[in-house]
Amino acid sequence: MKPAFIKPGRPLLRLLIASSIIAAFPAHANDQQEINRLKALIEELDQRVRVLDRKQEIAAEEAAAKQKSAPIVTASDKGFGIKSADGDFEYRLRGVAQLDFRRFEGSSAAGTVYDGFLFRRIRPTFEGTVFKHYGFRFTPEFAQSGDGSGTSGITQNQTRVVDAYFDIKHNPEASVRLGKFKPFVGLERLQGAADTKFIERSYVSNNILPNRDVGVSLYGVIADKKVNYAVGIFNGVKDGGENFTNQDDNNSKDVTARIFTTPFADTDSKLAGLGVGIAGTWSSATNNALPSYKTPGQAYNFFSYGSTTTANGSRNRLSPQAYYYRGPFGLLTEYATVNQAVIKGAATDTLKNNAWHISTSWLLTGEDASYGGVKPLTPYKAGPDGGWGAVELLARYQENNLDDKASTFADTAKGYATSAKTWGVGLNWYLTADSKFALNYDLTKFDNVTTGTVLKGDKEHFLVARYQLAF
Repeated sequence: MKPAFIKPGRPLLRLLIASSIIAAFPAHANDQQEINRLKALIEELDQRVRVLDRKQEIAAEEAAAKQKSAPIVTASDKGFGIKSADGDFEYRLRGVAQLDFRRFEGSSAAGTVYDGFLFRRIRPTFEGTVFKHYGFRFTPEFAQSGDGSGTSGITQNQTRVVDAYFDIKHNPEASVRLGKFKPFVGLERLQGAADTKFIERSYVSNNILPNRDVGVSLYGVIADKKVNYAVGIFNGVKDGGENFTNQDDNNSKDVTARIFTTPFADTDSKLAGLGVGIAGTWSSATNNALPSYKTPGQAYNFFSYGSTTTANGSRNRLSPQAYYYRGPFGLLTEYATVNQAVIKGAATDTLKNNAWHISTSWLLTGEDASYGGVKPLTPYKAGPDGGWGAVELLARYQENNLDDKASTFADTAKGYATSAKTWGVGLNWYLTADSKFALNYDLTKFDNVTTGTVLKGDKEHFLVARYQLAF
């Protein structure tokens, strides 16, 4: 048994031990036999110390190796996560929940929609990466917003899969995404649901460009990370529509393409926050499903095609788009046009419908605006040392214009308008990067109105408040 005071790895201590032992026997200094015995004892103790030294070295090596292979667990505003020590495997749990109170006024809404609370989104997300280069994302919807057909409003509640896709990411210049996801088309649509400035997206996103579809895209970042591109092939969805995850009901497919550039990014230029691009979709199908065009409140349609009207040829969309952010100021704008061949009895035509919007924001509390979310400089915290978060003012103008000849193919019984023009204002209060309150008001004027069972007048007043928690 080693003495308790012996510490491994210290030669000077060994020498002191030996000296102490010899000094303890002065009467036997000339006794060679006793001296030899003491030397043997010293050698034995020294050997034991060396063994203990090595054992400690081995334990330290094992502890270091274990720490290198231990997973890294995180909890932050980016969600909950676990990652392997080498970074090749990572799994994250995220989510967003949005509780709204909505109020409708105006002759167009009479007897059609009702005021009240609703969960607009309840979306947990499980995502991650395996073997370093293979990613996935799965997001169900527990609140929604219709059945995914693109015709129903938020008065319906249909649990479904929103996102379910895989990424192959060996090279950031050329990655592949497969499954159900947002096609790389709309600028505002590609923003996360928690990052959009206004509570509801614009006519461009909701009434013209695709929401989500099933297919495959090649995408990447090139030119020193200043150019984003994507091309893809999808089953195809109606204007503003979303696909289910089941088998397609026709053989024709949509081809999509987009290029977006931020030419002055990472420079000192006043245009560092400028991004511009163009996107489009092309389909040659003769049996494309026809859309209905929603009001800003998303509760009902101001234009629906008649039941005997069907698609009669190609459907092509084109969308120039841009944003600009500088200091607390932000601007995002898009235009989208769609050409759709239709037939109703003997009447045939190619309708040219379009939508556009310009949305602006200003952070009163001094944060820098961006395409992503807002992180307050002083997050809200109760008490004398707490901050008040970030406050943002919003303004938007948007239009949705249908072809003058669209009335020939409309559902006259429900009533319709061929144009909707909306002024909107809003206020966002970001308590933290994850938590915010929002208040929006939209005033819409419908033109060329034919009243019916749904559209009863020429105006819609839409007031909506929201609390959002996203992580």
